Amino acid sequence: SLLQLKLWNKYRVSNIPSLIFIDASTGKVVCRNGLLVIRDDPEGLEFPWGPKPFSEVVAGPLLRNNGQTLDSSALEGSHVGVYFSAHWCPPCRSLTRVLVESYRKIKEAGQKFEILFVSADRSEDSFKQYFSEMPWVAVPYTDEARRSRLNRLYGIQGIPTLIVLDSKGDVITRQGRVEVLNDIECREFPWHPKPVLELTDSNAVQLNEGPCLVLFVDSEDDGESEAAKQLIQPIAEKIIAKYKAKEEEA
Repeated sequence: SLLQLKLWNKYRVSNIPSLIFIDASTGKVVCRNGLLVIRDDPEGLEFPWGPKPFSEVVAGPLLRNNGQTLDSSALEGSHVGVYFSAHWCPPCRSLTRVLVESYRKIKEAGQKFEILFVSADRSEDSFKQYFSEMPWVAVPYTDEARRSRLNRLYGIQGIPTLIVLDSKGDVITRQGRVEVLNDIECREFPWHPKPVLELTDSNAVQLNEGPCLVLFVDSEDDGESEAAKQLIQPIAEKIIAKYKAKEEEA
């Protein structure tokens, strides 16, 4: 029915079963990953399962690939890329190669940036092998509870996923993978979402994220696409500002 379709669209359900918790008084989504929640917290001790701050969920020791450990508080004051990935997944491996270069460029430009690897590997050995290629930090593979809490916090539905956080731990973009692949020189870092995008192979995934307006223009004429952009830019900015004021995703 139409109502069912509206609910699927409203909550961006892309696979089933899907369990989403909502605050009845405000209608806001409390948690997208309800299935993980009830698996991890069958007694309901953490009810009402609302989002916790990143610093709280990540709290504990982190690893470097030389075996050194450091405390998660070392991430404070930096932009952080939370990188959900695994060696068994070919798109993950190819993104990692690009990401290593991006990480180097951003650090060399003097930006405070750290990447946190959250592994979905199937064994500690494959985690170690994969992590040995990475110059950043990781949640220990043995700390399954913390890895699961981070998956829950961001409602991860597939890998590779790169979530970019600002220095306060708030999400700048969930589309870090698209941004990194579209911006090899990292000129746009930390990749605040643009109200208007040019449609490409790598960012077409965002058509699945929610309602989109797609404007077709004659690409032969560069002036025309620039004029079209200027036409829809203020409309897009207004819509984004409206959702921001309501503290909702646009």
